[in-house]
Amino acid sequence: MSNQMFPNLFSSAKIGNLELKNRIMKAPQSTGMSNKDGTVSERLIRYYRSQAAGGSGMIIVEYAYVDDIGAKSAHCHLGISSNEHIPGLAWLAENIRESGSVPGIQIEHCGRQKFLGTQPICGPSAIPWPKLWNQYGVQAVPHVLTIEEIKDIVSAFGDAALRAKMAGYELVEIHGAHGYLLTNFFSPHTNHRADLYGGSLENRMRIYVEIVRDVRSKVGPDYPLTIRLSGTDYEPDGFPIEDTIELAKVLEKEGIDAFHISGGDHHTMIHQVSPMAIPQGHHIEATNAVKKAVSVPVIASGSITRPEMAEEIIASGKGDFVGLGRPLWADPEWAVKAEEGRPEDIRPCIRCNEGCLERTFYNYQAITCAVNPIISREGELDIKPATVKRNIAVVGGGPAGLEAARVLKLRGHDVVIYEKDTLGGQLIEAAAPEFKADIRGLTKSMITAVNKLNIKIIKKEATADELKGYDAVVCATGSTTVKLPLPGGDLPIAVDASDYLKGKKTVGHNVVMLGVGLVGSETALQLSEEGHAVTLVGRKPTIMKGVAVTDFLAYSERIAKTDMTICTSTTPLEVVEDGVMVEYKGKVRKIPADTVLYAFGAKAKQELYEELKAQGKEAHLVGDAVFPAKIMDAVHTGYRLGLKL
Repeated sequence: MSNQMFPNLFSSAKIGNLELKNRIMKAPQSTGMSNKDGTVSERLIRYYRSQAAGGSGMIIVEYAYVDDIGAKSAHCHLGISSNEHIPGLAWLAENIRESGSVPGIQIEHCGRQKFLGTQPICGPSAIPWPKLWNQYGVQAVPHVLTIEEIKDIVSAFGDAALRAKMAGYELVEIHGAHGYLLTNFFSPHTNHRADLYGGSLENRMRIYVEIVRDVRSKVGPDYPLTIRLSGTDYEPDGFPIEDTIELAKVLEKEGIDAFHISGGDHHTMIHQVSPMAIPQGHHIEATNAVKKAVSVPVIASGSITRPEMAEEIIASGKGDFVGLGRPLWADPEWAVKAEEGRPEDIRPCIRCNEGCLERTFYNYQAITCAVNPIISREGELDIKPATVKRNIAVVGGGPAGLEAARVLKLRGHDVVIYEKDTLGGQLIEAAAPEFKADIRGLTKSMITAVNKLNIKIIKKEATADELKGYDAVVCATGSTTVKLPLPGGDLPIAVDASDYLKGKKTVGHNVVMLGVGLVGSETALQLSEEGHAVTLVGRKPTIMKGVAVTDFLAYSERIAKTDMTICTSTTPLEVVEDGVMVEYKGKVRKIPADTVLYAFGAKAKQELYEELKAQGKEAHLVGDAVFPAKIMDAVHTGYRLGLKL
């Protein structure tokens, strides 16, 4: 029986001779959960069991390094470079299959993009990855591969593919995208060779052809083989989609069964791991372009966060499958929920890159997810029934309160939420800019979850007296913004940015934004894009402190397209009737304005908590009530407290 809501997404299809039950694939993503020697850990097994149980037609296991010389990219990186890796890899494949999905695996050589920063770092030319150069200097300069060494790497890919087949994987994907070794050869940006592997398009694609031939010779003509390609690397002197199309045509003739299309490299990270300021479905047009040029299936990937979008891609013929990475970290049951006709239950990826990159992978830790605390802690942070049922009040319906209430209810407690305003809390203003619209889906999802659990919502401000009858109180009371500490701060022209973002206040055409942190910078960008004349002012020497790297890059690109004036290292002195007085390098001047917005941070609201504790009441703090921070902190503190009570 076909799926009524998403009929194309949940139809079966083949890659080569391999039939998959639906069009959803777990895209390969490094997790940092293998053992140091690249062998499979029990932690990795638990993670992939959870992913495989979520309903996807195939799980493509994270990239595995093909040799022990220079292929390994990151900490606790999965290996496939030795027969010693086969027992663990087979164990992993069996677990994926037993959990309801089909196991595939991606094989790769990191090239110049070696997170570890240790030599040998290999490449076609001595052109380092800029991030690594900034960290390690000359140590980041790649060793220029000789032709003999290239041949060894080609053979290593073939050997790795054979190991995957021996370990029980039903498909191998060659990683030929994202700025790793193969794209180092393919892109003129990183390939300055003058031999058979450089210069012309034919020469730059030579290593791809040789690897595919070597793999085919070792796994046989019928074993499913795919390759991941970047539509473009987004480098100014890199490769365009036209080059990728020609590469795909050649590789199809060499025996590739499907193309997995992505984009970008680590230098152009916002196109590889797109933040919310980049449109969703970022690589769909590149996928469609390749699809038109080949006769084998094409896998679309990149910020496909909603099943409605995935269905449209398949139905329109722009892609044959969808590869989901971060969305399956946000909700491993994405496919099950979509198949059962309840997409509203999916907790969406908001593309913040906080849990998966900023706070974990960039710091040599295993990944997690801002909106799903259980990722990488499967079997440790599972929701289990409470031993004693309790009557618990949650004060505050922001992300921390909603998450705590959800978990407490699922554990069997009686739960009520007190919220005097609108459910969603700080998520409402966080999602105000159009370039942060992804957050709106999270807000809706979290509210839907508590409503479906029939958690009672009391729309009033909770007092200590009113809470006396509860066994415990969760204080998700949030934070209050710091008021403008300047003369004239009480003038009508001065407006708290929070009030503007919540829709409580309006602004004039000429706006001065005081505060260059996350809220100030984002608000200034939003207003600039809406056509306001904006001047961003702050004491700090740079703007956007505390913003994730990918957001910083995306915002910087957007700011460059506006007429925003930025005044850093500038001290605001006084708000006046028609602007603000500032001082820069000893000189005082007035910046005219119709509205002076300000965002000087926030402070935790703990008054209710302190009153309850003084009365001997069991009370707990979560979210911004602990310390004003980000969505990840709110969700994680709410989840963990929900497990404890």
